[in-house]
Amino acid sequence: MSLILLSNGIQAQDSAENKLGTWYMYNGSHKLSQKLDLKTSFHVRYFEFITEYQQEIYRVGLTFSPSKKWSFTGGMVYSITDTSYKTNQPNLYEFRFYQDVNLKDKWGLFNINHRVRLAQRFREQASQRKTTHRIRYGLFVNYPVSKKLNLYAFNEIFIKFAAKTFGQNRTGLGFFKQINRKIKLRIGYMHTKFSDAVSHRLQLGIILNTNHIKTKV
Repeated sequence: MSLILLSNGIQAQDSAENKLGTWYMYNGSHKLSQKLDLKTSFHVRYFEFITEYQQEIYRVGLTFSPSKKWSFTGGMVYSITDTSYKTNQPNLYEFRFYQDVNLKDKWGLFNINHRVRLAQRFREQASQRKTTHRIRYGLFVNYPVSKKLNLYAFNEIFIKFAAKTFGQNRTGLGFFKQINRKIKLRIGYMHTKFSDAVSHRLQLGIILNTNHIKTKV
């Protein structure tokens, strides 16, 4: 009996909640015209630093910016998710459409971005299909420390159109480092609160911005 209790205790301690997982991220913004941008993204996510695969996610979208403050994005996402930690469970496959509304603001030296995102999710796991919908609101704050270094913080809440409305709440902070006109690096930490669990994630990313507007000679 003691051995059984000890074994259960070890398994309880060795959970995903006790691990510092990592998101390896690429995000791109490619200017097509004065008001249109192509958005691209690819993430690989792990329950631990570089082991225990959790998810890969691909995103593409088109952003329309009628003004410097307002922008609207529509796009698609495809993801493959291992929903378990150190157990054998069927992967979750998801295809979704999403729509963003972004409002940029400035509070003194702080750059502010409000984002509301709707998503229509088509999910399949073990031949079981399900369609769900959710909305999320994020507040993103950026503070310039120098010309090439910015601190950031954010909080984002996810609400499901279901009986249990709360999905998750993400809170994070970190910094952006400008390498050149096109490339920026991101290093940060994110804490996520679910209805019945929490997660801790290190976020390591590269951001690529390109401009494809033809300049007049």
